[in-house]
Amino acid sequence: MHVFLGRPQSKTIGVKDMQLTMLKCKLHRARVTHAELDYEGSCAIDGRLLDLAGIHEYEQIQIYNVGNGERFTTYAIRAENGSGVISVNGAAAHKARVGDRVIICSYCDVDAREARVHKPKLVYLDEANRVTRTANTIPVQAA
Repeated sequence: MHVFLGRPQSKTIGVKDMQLTMLKCKLHRARVTHAELDYEGSCAIDGRLLDLAGIHEYEQIQIYNVGNGERFTTYAIRAENGSGVISVNGAAAHKARVGDRVIICSYCDVDAREARVHKPKLVYLDEANRVTRTANTIPVQAA
């Protein structure tokens, strides 16, 4: 029987094997139109906005409330196309009120090679949840 007393050997993970969690898409500064405490959870989002951003129904999303700093996880459900609806439902309704501005993000895992060329879908909204512009890069923040 051989007993190894040194440091155990570990497999080195190369850059090509790494998985990175990257921003997939975001709806920037959406306005909450409904906060439904007694609804079955989730966040209902105008179907056109879901499609434009590339968010799938039942996909996990992160919501960041610009006004109060709350950050929470839920999943997306489809609201009527063109309705402008952003409805925070269930327990999450305690974290956002009608009129609050939120950032809704989805993330994806990509390998390190793909991460170098990955570009998120960024959708910027006005106070009525109408699209003002789209992009796939965020400007460099100046000092």
